[in-house]
Amino acid sequence: MQFPLLSRSGVMERLIAEASEEGDKKCVISPPKIPGGAKTFELVAKFCYGVKLELTASNVVYLRCAAEHLEMTEEYGEGNLSTQTETFLNQVVLRNWKDSLKALQTCDDILPHAEELHVTRRCLESLATKACTDPNLFGWPIMERGPMQSPGGSVMWNGISTGARPKHSNSDWWYEDVSTLSLPLYKRLISIMESHGNRRELLAGSLAYYAKKYLHGLNRRQGANETTSCLMPMTSGASPSEKEQKVLLEEIDQLLPVQKGLVPTKFLFGLLRTALILKSNPSCLANLEKRIGMQLEQATLEDLLMPSFSYSMETLYNVDSVQRILEHFLAMDQITGGSSPCSIEDGQLIGSPSLTPITTVAKLIDGYLAEVAPDVNLKLPKFQALAAAVPEYARPLDDGLYRAIDIYLKSHPWLAESDREQLCRLIDCQKLSLEACTHAAQNERLPLRIIVQVLFFEQLQLRTSIAGCFLVSDNLDGSRQLRSGFAGSTDGGWATAVRENQVLKVGMDNMRTRVFELEKECSSMRHEIEKLGRTKVSSTWGNVSKKFGFKMKSQMCSAQEGSVSKQNNGSAKFEKAKDRHGKHKKNSS
Repeated sequence: MQFPLLSRSGVMERLIAEASEEGDKKCVISPPKIPGGAKTFELVAKFCYGVKLELTASNVVYLRCAAEHLEMTEEYGEGNLSTQTETFLNQVVLRNWKDSLKALQTCDDILPHAEELHVTRRCLESLATKACTDPNLFGWPIMERGPMQSPGGSVMWNGISTGARPKHSNSDWWYEDVSTLSLPLYKRLISIMESHGNRRELLAGSLAYYAKKYLHGLNRRQGANETTSCLMPMTSGASPSEKEQKVLLEEIDQLLPVQKGLVPTKFLFGLLRTALILKSNPSCLANLEKRIGMQLEQATLEDLLMPSFSYSMETLYNVDSVQRILEHFLAMDQITGGSSPCSIEDGQLIGSPSLTPITTVAKLIDGYLAEVAPDVNLKLPKFQALAAAVPEYARPLDDGLYRAIDIYLKSHPWLAESDREQLCRLIDCQKLSLEACTHAAQNERLPLRIIVQVLFFEQLQLRTSIAGCFLVSDNLDGSRQLRSGFAGSTDGGWATAVRENQVLKVGMDNMRTRVFELEKECSSMRHEIEKLGRTKVSSTWGNVSKKFGFKMKSQMCSAQEGSVSKQNNGSAKFEKAKDRHGKHKKNSS
């Protein structure tokens, strides 16, 4: 009964020979540790005794390594186990996506033996090549994408039908399958895919899918019906520990592409929150903050509101991290040559609803300041440093900054007057809208100096607006928008400003006409009064001034004398004044 074993395996032949030389009646051998354990050795023994062996993708790697370990080569029998398993690997397993994936998963248990035979590398190469190719071209069976479908509504028993076509799969069809691999094998697969020229956005999407599957912090809104059974491939236990999640997150950070826009900003913020919870190493945190800073204009206010996970709980939100993210963004904006509003003409500045990314970021930071301002533990230097980090040119209006500072002053009533003035110096009173100016002028929390500045610039704006009404022409296409229109930065705000200017212009024209008429009448009456005697001039002029209710100096009338046009209504008014003077003369006599 020993012959089938020793005839197929060189190792078994030597062990049996050594045991027989010892002269024992019972030949007892201790075979070496077989890759795959007792179950694999049982399959090998059946093969040696002629039992038909069914090779599958789940056992072929174990049998291939065991055959190599037991020296079951062609030297000890034609069609031996090494040859059969190698042929099955090359001609069946490596040509199929599902079989290659199953075979690769079994390599984890016997990784040193599989590496020695290059089985792991060949499976990875097979998967990487197939992931870079459209499966619709070869009709690879991707079961999760549905069966063969026919436009005619019929499919034959063997899947062949006229006009039948496989359902089109998306480019991310392989995400779910490769996520079942262990982290070391998954890392190697991503590296090989990148070397094969797979698109970087697809690799980034696969990394995000893998991270969401195993990092609990990224699945805070996980459904109740979802379980953690998918976490088992990472470890032999039920779910990864915090240490394993920490290692996974740091590895994902190293694998993610650095190019801007390939990874969603919301996903990066989720990684950063999880890294803060797991207390990842400082280099990982710095890399994530730098990645977010590169595309901060794509973030939302909800993304920035990261809780503070420190033991001291100094502040409610992690303001320091947002400060560093903003600094990375500003540094990147300078490197990429981001245009500032100062270098753009006024017409372009006003007409653009969303000027530059830095304008978007400035609005985002102002909103963040307003959210963190109610925190009583937030110190003034930290709040002030974040508010001052945004360049002045990035804010077309300071309404958002004023609102945040007002909330901070309301939540910190114990601040000294000097601290209030220092904080309020960040506000440019000339860049406040009319509504903000009205609120600031009545705000008791603001220092008196700031209120005076607001009132001064408000009066200056009003005076400039009135002066501009005299210079407004009928063609307003090229005229500069007033601040009220600039506040809206939209076509609606500009149209409102134009209508207000037109109303003011009409009102000023009517007032000018009335003044001219009064000047004409005053001039005519002055000529008539000069004909009266010196003794009666003062009394007569006093009665006339009382009648009209104002005092008019003779110098003022003479100054306006040249501006009076010679019209018929002027002569008519002259006759009326003459008649009134005759009647007055009779009454006085």
